[in-house]
Amino acid sequence: MHNKTLTELKAGLQAKDFSARELTEHFLDRIQARDGELNSFITVTREQALQQADAADQAIAAGDHRLLTGLPIAHKDIFCTEGVRTSCGSRMLDNFIAPYTATVVEKMAGEGAIMLGKTNMDEFAMGSSNETSFYGPVRNPWDTERVPGGSSGGAAASLAARLAPGATGTDTGGSIRQPAALNGVTGLKPTYGRVSRWGMIAFASSLDQAGPLGLSAADCALMLQAMAGHDDKDSTCLNEPVDDYLGGLDQNLDGLRIGVPEEFFPDNLDGAIADNARAAMGELEKQGAKLVKVSLPSIKLSVPAYYVIAPAEASSNLSRFDGVRFGYRCEDPKDLEDLYKRSRSEGFGAEVKRRILVGTYALSAGYYDAYYKRAQQVRRLIRDDFARAFKEVDVLMGPTSPETAFKLGAKADDPVNMYMADVFTIAVNLAGLPALSMPSGFIDGLPAGTQVIGNYFQEGRILNVAHRYQLATDWHQRIPGAFQ
Repeated sequence: MHNKTLTELKAGLQAKDFSARELTEHFLDRIQARDGELNSFITVTREQALQQADAADQAIAAGDHRLLTGLPIAHKDIFCTEGVRTSCGSRMLDNFIAPYTATVVEKMAGEGAIMLGKTNMDEFAMGSSNETSFYGPVRNPWDTERVPGGSSGGAAASLAARLAPGATGTDTGGSIRQPAALNGVTGLKPTYGRVSRWGMIAFASSLDQAGPLGLSAADCALMLQAMAGHDDKDSTCLNEPVDDYLGGLDQNLDGLRIGVPEEFFPDNLDGAIADNARAAMGELEKQGAKLVKVSLPSIKLSVPAYYVIAPAEASSNLSRFDGVRFGYRCEDPKDLEDLYKRSRSEGFGAEVKRRILVGTYALSAGYYDAYYKRAQQVRRLIRDDFARAFKEVDVLMGPTSPETAFKLGAKADDPVNMYMADVFTIAVNLAGLPALSMPSGFIDGLPAGTQVIGNYFQEGRILNVAHRYQLATDWHQRIPGAFQ
């Protein structure tokens, strides 16, 4: 059963080839048997999952087939889940039991989804390798000496190893798409505001966006159909109609204009990465698409702009973790100041503290205009570049990541080099656009991904492009040898 996609499992449940309980037990047993090699889960909710499976079987017997009825899903441990630990990969929240459930989790449960557990992640979603987690690094199932990418590394690794058939993630600067590429799975970051952020622990509020990870574009479409939509509890969630993502998957690509930004293929890009992305676009050309050269001149400023804006917002958002109301609290504080200092120093890891320091500095009196305000102005230039490009083309394409999965620890002492892992994904978050990473081949035995970027609310279009590509290729069906 674990070799089937989410959409295939949905059909199997409807045909009564197996029950929701049998399906759920199968994945729970795989997690128990194999996750020790990967560390992709922080919490496994076996009892709750089996109760949900039994309820799903009753619903199926009664003819109540919803979008996700009986399908097991893994949730990134950044989404609050009532009665279940929500740690955000941090010592700071190791003891935090959420008193409410995030809208994303609630909506998927309302469509019949079963929660297998909570997946490992970079601490507070800050990282590109899933090495900053308080619970230890996640390992890539294609090579367990390598990283799975981050910050949604646990979600992507669990999918690739077939420990879960579908997962949720979050993307602030590439945290769904980059790990999807490094693990050979499909990951979608929706338009900012397309999916509710309520109950999703905040890193950088103007950049964070929840989205699905699946084995295929069809799986992502199925999950997005359940996740998307307006939420009164999130003021940034847009009240736009939700498209029929599943219904538009098979549309042909005749006349589709694919923009190829020259900035996505710089001279110093690994030739194998460039060739892989060009081959993916070549496959779409065979299906009637046309390639158009475009330029995004301000995109070279996306990494420095992001690493001012995101830490500044993180500095503000993480000020709530003070050892007083909830979360980690130091032992025997001498006074209030000692409580604050030691609780935060002991509760946060090195990368989180680094970003808080940078963000606080960027927001401080005398530096706000020089750094934060300037970065926001650059952000508008990047957005304008995309707007001009989308007057000429329907989608943009290029590599998701400048490299395949690197060795664990290879960049641990070089944060700037680590930040460059997201060089092709960050601009999308700064502009608030939707983008998807799809598996497009292997380089020296490791998965590579190609990114498809759409205009605002064009999730259906980029899912359609990826689906048509996946009908003609089988990269998304490959399974790590050790996990077959």
